[in-house]
Amino acid sequence: MLNAESFTSSRRPWLYRSLVIACALTMTAIAPTARAEIGAGTPEQSDPHVALDRTLTRIGFGSCAEGGKEQPIWEAVLAARPELFLFLGDNVYGDTRDMAVLRAKYAEFAQQPGFAQLRATTPIAVTWDDHDFGEDDAGGDYPQKEASRQVFLDFWGEPADSPRRARDGVYASYVFGPPGQRVQVILLDLRYNRTPLVKPEPGVRNYRSWARARYKKGLEVPGPYARNPDPKATMLGERQWQWLERQLETPADVRLIGSSVQVLADFPGWEGWSLFAHDQQRLIELIRRKRANGVVFLSGDMHYAELSKLDVNVPYTLWDLTSSGLTEVWPAATPNANRVSDVIREPNFGLIDIDWQGAETTVTLSVVDQRGARRIEQRLALADLSTRP
Repeated sequence: MLNAESFTSSRRPWLYRSLVIACALTMTAIAPTARAEIGAGTPEQSDPHVALDRTLTRIGFGSCAEGGKEQPIWEAVLAARPELFLFLGDNVYGDTRDMAVLRAKYAEFAQQPGFAQLRATTPIAVTWDDHDFGEDDAGGDYPQKEASRQVFLDFWGEPADSPRRARDGVYASYVFGPPGQRVQVILLDLRYNRTPLVKPEPGVRNYRSWARARYKKGLEVPGPYARNPDPKATMLGERQWQWLERQLETPADVRLIGSSVQVLADFPGWEGWSLFAHDQQRLIELIRRKRANGVVFLSGDMHYAELSKLDVNVPYTLWDLTSSGLTEVWPAATPNANRVSDVIREPNFGLIDIDWQGAETTVTLSVVDQRGARRIEQRLALADLSTRP
């Protein structure tokens, strides 16, 4: 007969094997979506980038570059010596369903001397907007979106094993610098999964003649689109939303969220987050819920530059610096109740300067013209970009 000690010793291997089998069967029984939720709270790692170990103090950005035009703006960009440059879309004007035409547009852009010099000397990160996605104001129903995505990733040198190649779009996130000086750059894709835009009912007005009359009177000219009231309408698609939620759990001191269209402009009538009110509120609530401090929005698209500010019903004051375009200029401003700067209607690019001083760190937002002059400048205390109790 075995004594108690001998019995326990002899049973240990059997108990261990039984526990392993039971745990495996339990995890197998959990639905895949539930298993995903178990790890959903784990912050994601940065996407690969050559400059992740750098402490960034100056980031440049821009949008809307017509490859067939001269691009003198690059001289001022290079003179500013950004340590990272972000392209926020309309980096070429493809406007096609023919991928050979789109590749030719990228090749034309690559031959621009200033861009070639920037690409050779400065780390870059890129997202797209409608014209390099495929067609004017196009969204998720653009039939060549996957082929265009592959052209985009190939031109911008995305590694074959990059996680970005497995996503439903070109969105990406990078974390630069050491703890205490971490800059997270989140680049959204507002095209691949975007719900179709909504226009006013036919016959409401002849938009072109109405807009022309307002312009001749020197008035602001809203665009032709209406807000989409459907709460299921989306700019990101649910998979990108879940990805963004995880990104905002990642530790960072400054978070630059690159959006190809304006985030905070009140209602320009052109493409922007204001057309998708549910998504806009979801974004603000996500920042509040995740206590994601240090957020500054960067945007493009409008063919002019401005600074927007929102300080009502937000976790802390939010800023949206719009820089557009590198070559393109729109003659008339649109309505924007959140505008807090002049409107710059000439070629421009944006700069973000970070003065790392611990609790006294500041972030300066600027718009620079092609002569190198700062036309908009706003200094922010990083401590003020934090969730309220």
